[in-house]
Amino acid sequence: MAGNPKPDREALRAALASAGIPQQNIEVSVSRTPTGLDVDAMEAAALTGQSCVMGQIRDGGVVVTVLPVLSTGKCFIGDAR
Repeated sequence: MAGNPKPDREALRAALASAGIPQQNIEVSVSRTPTGLDVDAMEAAALTGQSCVMGQIRDGGVVVTVLPVLSTGKCFIGDAR
């Protein structure tokens, strides 16, 4: 995502998949609001065993943390696939 401080949902998903993360383990938040505006931040998660590698992109910066998997077996609450 170098050079693109505001990637869209599919670009972020494609970048994670090209880094070797299986598609079924990737969750990405929306990149546009219901009214068509860019979101302030995007979230992405990769399921790895019993952990979720969570990342947030905001203003071209990235923050990453590792959190436990939810009881649903996913990283996000709700449908973000």
